[in-house]
Amino acid sequence: MPSPQTPFDLFGIDGVISETDAAVQDAVRKFAEAKLRPRVAEWYESGEVPVRELAAQLGELGVLGMHLDGYGCQGASATAYGLACLELEAVDSGLRTLVSVQGSLAMYAIWKWGSSEQKSTWLPPMARGTAIGCFGLTEPEFGSDPAGMRTFARRDNGDWVLNGTKKWITNGSVADVAIVWAHTDDAIRGFVVPTDTPGFSAVSIPGKLSLRASVTSEFVLDDVRLPDSAVLPTAIGLGGPLACLNEARFGIVFGVIGAARDSLETTIAYTMAREIFGKPLAAYQATQLKLSNMTLKLGTAMLLALQLGRLKDSGKLRPEQISLGKLNSVREAIDIVRECRPILGANGITLDYSALRHACNLESVMTYEGTAEIHQLTIGRALTGQQAFR
Repeated sequence: MPSPQTPFDLFGIDGVISETDAAVQDAVRKFAEAKLRPRVAEWYESGEVPVRELAAQLGELGVLGMHLDGYGCQGASATAYGLACLELEAVDSGLRTLVSVQGSLAMYAIWKWGSSEQKSTWLPPMARGTAIGCFGLTEPEFGSDPAGMRTFARRDNGDWVLNGTKKWITNGSVADVAIVWAHTDDAIRGFVVPTDTPGFSAVSIPGKLSLRASVTSEFVLDDVRLPDSAVLPTAIGLGGPLACLNEARFGIVFGVIGAARDSLETTIAYTMAREIFGKPLAAYQATQLKLSNMTLKLGTAMLLALQLGRLKDSGKLRPEQISLGKLNSVREAIDIVRECRPILGANGITLDYSALRHACNLESVMTYEGTAEIHQLTIGRALTGQQAFR
C-alpha cells in the first residue's frame, strides 16, 4: 500500500509556490501552530480575544500590511500575503480577519488614499501592531448597498463634523484609529478618525454565534469634529472603499481554504485512528468517497487562488476575478467543513475538533466583504454587460 498523502500533495501544490512565498507561509504556519492554536478554543468559547497582545505579535511577525510597500511594511507579494491568510485562518477565521481588517482595509486605505502626514503618522505603528485600526463602511441598514449610507460629514468653519453609526466593525471598540466613510455635499469621502476624538463611542456586539475569536463592534459618531487634514485626499466617491474591499476579498480567497484544509486534514486523521466494526473508519468506501470529493474541492479552489495571486502580482487582477475567487473559495470551504463535521460523529460538536467552529465562522465570511449573491451578480455583469443589482 502507498503511504498516505495530504490533499495538497495530490495536487502538487508545493511545486507551484515560489521558495520566497513558501518561506513566508512556513513562518506563519509555525507561528500560528505555536502561539494561536493552543489558545483558540478558549478564545472562541469565552468570546474574548486579546487583540492588543495578538496585534503586537502579528506585527513582530511582519504580517500586518505585509503586502504594502514602505512605512515599515514588508512589501511582500500578493501570493505570500494570501498564503499567510491561509495559515492564520487554518487556526480561526477571526484571527485572519484581524489581519485583513488591519492591513487590507484600514492600512491600505491610508497607504492608497492618504496624505504623506497620514501615512507617516499611522502606518508604521499599525505595521508594528502598536496601533490598531478599523474600517467603518457598513451601517445598521446598509451593507450590500454602501452608497445608501446615512453617515454624513458637513463643513463647519474649515473643519468637518461627522454624524452617523457604523455596525459590524471588526476591532471597532479596541481601535486607535477608524477609517470612516461618509457622504458629503459633493461625494463619499474617507476620514482618518482617532478614536479618542470627542463624540466617538464604540461598543462590542454581544451574543455572536460566529467569529467569536474576534471583536465585532458598533460605533457612533456624534458631532465628531475633525480638521481638514483628516480627509483622505485622493479618495473621492464609492470607488475608494470598494478598492479597499477588493484587497480584503483577495485575502479571503486564500484564507478560507485554510479553514477547509484544517478541517479535512483533521477529519482524515480521525478516520484513520477511529475504529468501527473492527476496522478504521478510513477503510470504508463511504468514507473514502467523501474524503475524495472534499479533496477535489479543496485542491481546485487552491489552484484558482494561486492563479489569482499570480494575476495580482503581475498587476492584471480585475475585480470580477476577485469575485470569482471569493465566491468559489467560500462556497467550497463551507461545503467541506459541513461534510467533515458528521464524519467526526459526536466528537465533531466539541471544541476538541475544529470543523464545526470553522463552519460557524464561515457563515460570517460567506456574508461579509460581499455576499455570495453580490459576487454572483458581479460575475454575471462581467459576462453579459448588464447591470442586475437593482
